[in-house]
Formats: sequence, C-alpha cells, structure tokens
Amino acid sequence: MTIILTSKPVSRAASVQKVYSPGGIEAWLVEDYAVPLVAFDFAFRGGAAQDPTGKPGTGAMMASLLDEGAADLDAEAFHRAMDDKAIELSFSADRDYFSGRLKTLSKHTDAAVDLLRLAVNEPRFDQDAIERVAGQIGAGLKRDAKDPDALAGRAWREAAFGHHPYGLPVRGTLESIETITRDDLIALHRACMARQNLKIAVVGAIDAARLGLLLDRAFGALPAAPTLHSIADVLLPSTGGRTIVDLDIPQATIRFGSNGIARKDPDHMAAVVLNHVLGGGVFSARLFREVREKRGLAYSVYSQLATFDHAALFSGGTSTKNERAAESLSVIQDEIDKLAADGPTAEELDKAQRYLTGSYALRFDSSLKIASQLVHLQIEGFDVDHLDQRNPMIDAVTLEDTQRAAKRMFGESGLLVTIVGRPVGL
Repeated sequence: MTIILTSKPVSRAASVQKVYSPGGIEAWLVEDYAVPLVAFDFAFRGGAAQDPTGKPGTGAMMASLLDEGAADLDAEAFHRAMDDKAIELSFSADRDYFSGRLKTLSKHTDAAVDLLRLAVNEPRFDQDAIERVAGQIGAGLKRDAKDPDALAGRAWREAAFGHHPYGLPVRGTLESIETITRDDLIALHRACMARQNLKIAVVGAIDAARLGLLLDRAFGALPAAPTLHSIADVLLPSTGGRTIVDLDIPQATIRFGSNGIARKDPDHMAAVVLNHVLGGGVFSARLFREVREKRGLAYSVYSQLATFDHAALFSGGTSTKNERAAESLSVIQDEIDKLAADGPTAEELDKAQRYLTGSYALRFDSSLKIASQLVHLQIEGFDVDHLDQRNPMIDAVTLEDTQRAAKRMFGESGLLVTIVGRPVGL
C-alpha cells in the first residue's frame, strides 16, 4: 500500500498582520520572536522627482542629513545615542520615494523609536552637517565622472527622459549641490514627510498592540497630507537612438533599453518571464549564452525591468573591447529581435518559471528583507495576498502571453543605446 502525503504551500500572507495605531497609521507586521530584534522599513512617496527646479540632489542630501542631528542632539550626539545601544538607522532617496530603515535589539525598541521620531520630525539641518554631506556627495560625483558605468547610466537616462525629473541624477551634479540651501532642505522635508504618503512594515519581536502605540510615537506628529507637485508620465523615444560618449579607455560600456510594461499591467508577469529568458542574470539566459559563452565578447551581460510611478523600463548593459563593441551590440539586438518575432521556446518558459518561483523565497530570508518586500508591495498598491498570488501568476504565464509581451516591449519601439568609450565601427 502506497501512502502519498500532500501539504499546502506555506502562506506568506497569513503571517502578515495589518496594524492600525490609535491615530490611524497603518503598518504591516510579521511577529517573529526567534531572535530579539525588531526591524522597521518605511517609505514616504515623493523622492528625488520632487527636487526643486534646477537643484537636483536636494532630496538625496535631505535624506542623508536626517540622521545628522535632530532636536537638541547634534550629529555627534545623535550618532553616539545610536552607537550606545547598537541601533541602526539610515535614510535614502530614490526617484519616487524617500525610504528609511531601523534595526534594533528588542530591549532598545523604545530608545530606537525615539531617535526615529526625532529624525523624521525635527531634523536640524545644521550648516556644518550640510557642508560635510555636500562634500561627501561631491567626492562621489567626482569619482563617477571617471567611471564608465556611471557615465553610461547617466547618458542613457538623459537620452531616455530628457528634462523630465527621471532624467536628472538623484544625487545631483557638482554644480547643483553647491546651490542647495538649508531652506531648500526644510521646504522639501515639509512637503514630503506626511502620514498620508507613508508606508510601513515591521518584522520582529513585537506585538500589534505595542507597535500601534509606537507608530503614533514615531510618526503621529507629522502633517496629515504632503504637498507634492504632480509628475507627468513619460515614455522613451519610440525611434530609439544611439549616443556615444567619448572616453579614452580600452573597453566600451554599453547601456540599452526601451519602454517596459507597467507593474499592474496584465502582461507584466509575462514580461518578467521574458526578461529572465533574455538576460535575467542566469547562465541559461540568451544574452549570457550568445554574448559570453559562444563568442567571448564580454564577461557579463544582463537585462532587467524597472517600474517607476510614471514610467516602465526594459534595460540592460555590458562592457566589451572597443574593437568588438559593434559585434556585441549586433548580437544583443539580434536576440531581442528573435524574441520579438517568435517569443521564447517552451523549454525556456519552463526553466524561467521554475527559477522565478523557486528563488522567490530568497527575498524573505532576513527580517530586513521581509520588511523591505512588504513596503514595496504597499508602494506598488498591492495587498497582502499578493505574497501568495505572485508565484501562481508566474506559473500561469503561457507562450502566447510571452509572445504578446515581447511584441509590446521589443517590437513597438527602437532600442535606445548609449556607449562610453571609443567603439570601433559605430
């Protein structure tokens, strides 16, 4: 007699609680007492797209200054208070939102939340801290000015988005950071830091009742609503195009891309599978096989999808000898054209689906990763049940779906390319 045991897949959504503070602030919570830690991840919609006109980098500088002194604690005292209790607190700026992370031992949660409250509500923006952070950003920008990857990325974004906020560098330029004033930082902070555009996830040794009180303690004094200016949706040039940035280096750094498929579009999951087949970072990807293994043109080649609030992108890149840049670009274009014409094979679809569903668990192997995933779901407008729906949606993708997505991404507009170096034959 043969006995077959079956079990239902573990539900990730079932472990997530929606917590509402007495003041109405929502957070997604995963209670986990395996280790005495608490991790907060949170984001305010806004980001570098809200930088004042002519002053790119304002948001990045503001985010970097939030933990450089707050209320009656200057930068040194603030960092000492974190170090004394091994509290980790950091902030960053992306194109569409400002994000923050807090990690602390559970016994120091109250102290950690108090520092978080000061940072988001009462940042000092002291002049000496502004000058120090501006110097750090400037040093990074000077390094980027000699970095082919950074130059290629910047040139590609400028060609893709022009004067749209997405075409501007998140960290600004050497010229723009010198013009950013304390008043600019205060104004951007007031405009973006509000309860209405705040998304929060918490993972660790804390229960819902206590978290609710801490949410009000940390964020309850913020304004109810932000004062964000509207950002237009943007598409890449349908004709594609090619830009060459002359730099005397032995290798050519190539960036390419086109319009992608938005996160909530019915064809998005098909696009995810399609990108994995083309260049999703595995040895079986077409670009890896054709560019690296068969021809030895480059050590690394990749493609990816990115979705912003106002744009969806397909993009990729590689680096190769100047003498072989034209051949590399031709091979990449040829593989994209093949997918646009015929889509992937049944075997490629099966391999991609098995990899994408099997590797999904790796996004949830630490408290900070779990919290980050939960915040991103909220930012993108999904509910908790998407955690369980995502893999079945991948498995449901058919060859017809990928063929349709391929024609949309690769057949309706030309490839936008930037090359840094001295490519021969281009």
